[in-house]
Amino acid sequence: MTDGDAEPEISDSLKAFGEVVKAFRKRAGLTQEQFAPQVGYSVETVSSVEQGRRFPSPKFVDRSEEFFDAFGAIKGPAKHLSREPVANWFRRWAALEAKALCLYTYENRLIPGLLQIEAYQRVLFEEQLPPLGDAEIEENIAFRVKRQKLLTERVNTAYSFIIEEHVLRRETGGPEVHQAQIEHILRMSERRSIEIQVMEQRRGNHAGLAGSMQLLETPDNRWYGYVEAQRAGLLISDAKEVGILQMRYARMRSQALTLEDSQSLLRQMRGAT
Repeated sequence: MTDGDAEPEISDSLKAFGEVVKAFRKRAGLTQEQFAPQVGYSVETVSSVEQGRRFPSPKFVDRSEEFFDAFGAIKGPAKHLSREPVANWFRRWAALEAKALCLYTYENRLIPGLLQIEAYQRVLFEEQLPPLGDAEIEENIAFRVKRQKLLTERVNTAYSFIIEEHVLRRETGGPEVHQAQIEHILRMSERRSIEIQVMEQRRGNHAGLAGSMQLLETPDNRWYGYVEAQRAGLLISDAKEVGILQMRYARMRSQALTLEDSQSLLRQMRGAT
């Protein structure tokens, strides 16, 4: 998915719910092995719920409530459960991103998360493997939409995006979604704080062939880098390594189409859809 899509961070509400279930189980004098068949779930599931590592299904909540005759003490907290739909390894980057003076992104796989429209996001999350539940999909979309407010609310932050042409031409979600996505990118490129450049397919070589990357500068003028692979991400703070990424990004800005030519190509894509 990019931008930190993986197993969600355990939230306080999930951990608190797990403690409630465990307290009722222990009060009943049951082990996890004895309790599991009473609610029709495996011992592993019971253990994961009690540790706050798994979002309980409505059936688990109802059966637990009924079995313990909990007078709403289990169903009540379940209504307020939430998870942190961001991977552990992306969490610190997201915090830095929210306060950055400038944010640079090069992407060669998918439209950058900050620029994805909701319909595009939904396709990505619905096709994710292993599959996500409906609630997880909605939580992930809500988190990403919230992140995207950075582009419109932090008007003094400078944003730069370099996107491979083939990424922009891929019709993820079909022609209608693709057209809407290109239209959105065009609108965002008209904002003073946002620069969007396209790396042409016909360019045989450029400085970013080693993979996607992100860079940012913090309010105390420190620079960080971030690179991501499948189900893993790496926050880079070493000045030498960050310097290498800065050098590559600077070269890519000169190798990609100009801002004006990039907008022109995007308009062509929009019209060709």
